Amino acid sequence: MATTVEQVVTALASAYPVIAVVSPEEDRIERLLQRVGAAAKPNPLGVATWNCVDGFGEARPLTDPLAALSWIAKEAPSGLYLFKDLASMLGDNRFLIRRLRDTASAIRNSGKYLFLLGPNLVVPDELKPFTYVVNSIFPDEAEVHATVQAVFASLRRPTDASTLNRIVTALRGMSLTEVEHVLRRLLARHHELKDPFFLELLAEKEQVMRKEGILEFVPPDRGISELGGLDQLKLWVQQRARLFSPEAKAQGLPRPRGVLLMGMSGCGKSLAVKVIAHEWQLPLFRLDMNLVFAGVHGTPEWVFHRALEAVEAVAPAVLWIDEIEMGVAGYHEGETGSLTRIFSTFLTWMQEHREDVFVAATANRINLLPAEVIRKGRFDQVFFVELPNEEERKEILAIHMRRQGLDPRRYDLVLLASATRGWNGAEIEQAVVSARIACYAEGRPVEERDLLAAMGQIVPLSTTMAEQIKAIRSWARTRALPATTPGRPEM
Repeated sequence: MATTVEQVVTALASAYPVIAVVSPEEDRIERLLQRVGAAAKPNPLGVATWNCVDGFGEARPLTDPLAALSWIAKEAPSGLYLFKDLASMLGDNRFLIRRLRDTASAIRNSGKYLFLLGPNLVVPDELKPFTYVVNSIFPDEAEVHATVQAVFASLRRPTDASTLNRIVTALRGMSLTEVEHVLRRLLARHHELKDPFFLELLAEKEQVMRKEGILEFVPPDRGISELGGLDQLKLWVQQRARLFSPEAKAQGLPRPRGVLLMGMSGCGKSLAVKVIAHEWQLPLFRLDMNLVFAGVHGTPEWVFHRALEAVEAVAPAVLWIDEIEMGVAGYHEGETGSLTRIFSTFLTWMQEHREDVFVAATANRINLLPAEVIRKGRFDQVFFVELPNEEERKEILAIHMRRQGLDPRRYDLVLLASATRGWNGAEIEQAVVSARIACYAEGRPVEERDLLAAMGQIVPLSTTMAEQIKAIRSWARTRALPATTPGRPEM
């Protein structure tokens, strides 16, 4: 997407008399217009700002919007006229729309330009032929960079270019006011710009998405050591760990676009997504397709489009679409409706988006996925997550034992792994947790027999859904790369 300045310059060059700016930041847009006006050729253009309380200020307190527009049409000199409150007054006000339309006709090619500003600005049909829409919901990288530099200069804190770029990347998606407040607060608490400082910066993205109400910020707090098995997936993640760094960008290395993790439920697909964000040091945002279709925040198409815009603004980031098949399961080619439009939008965005947004999608019912989703070009790789083999089960047992304060060296992991043949990771975790709870109730340490007793009380998914799992394996055999290096089948 073009920067705000580029969009405004294009609108002026196209001689549109009305320019609608979609943005919640009044001060930022006013400063931006002042820079654009000062750089205008052949003569600079002044900027006048109107609001419903003060009009154009003490010199011309025209608080009535009809009078203010009439003055611009008949008497005002060439310049940029920014109306801060006019967009919210339009609605069904036919008198105001009529005056705005007449003013737009009167000032065409006169060197006068009307700017309408609002966070959720909707252009009435009568004004669309005269209007150019500038989408400036979030400041671009250059604006954030200038603000960060100004804060460091005011605090007299020296920093190198690499660190500065990393800070700018972490702060993208915030308003310039938020950037300044957050940076000043964290710099007062951190004397060194090391990992704790940057982890807090990433955590601030949660506030951004809370205001949007569409995407959920998920703390990427699980390292690769907490993911049992899946060696081929881990290698793939580690090989790409530095591709989002400024050094990789300077060398022109391609950024990964996305990965689809599909397969058995409870085998670590969601955990793997958190590990990816942690290893790449990127913020992680989860898109709930049920929330998209709920209608709470607007039409499904608008909500989905807004979510994509929001995650692009905070890029680089990881966008997690959990159980993607639930959002596209009802899609059929040739049909119309919200689902089809959202599906088409998503496929186009996956192919064409330019921001550094990595899409991590998970799917359980993989047979419901349309072929368009899994073809090459949408995702860099499609991994099939199988039930863990014996070595992986030993690793998973050890991880969950350590989480529960148990020493894996005190137990026969070979015996326990054998007892959990055909189990997924979630079932192994539940057995360890259940054993610890039972022993805590009796006031004694966990012994091997307690773990075996807890395992005997769990019926694994591979038993209750054997036919379905067999069908999933058959479907994925030629369509995905195994997340685990294939070995000998277990007897």
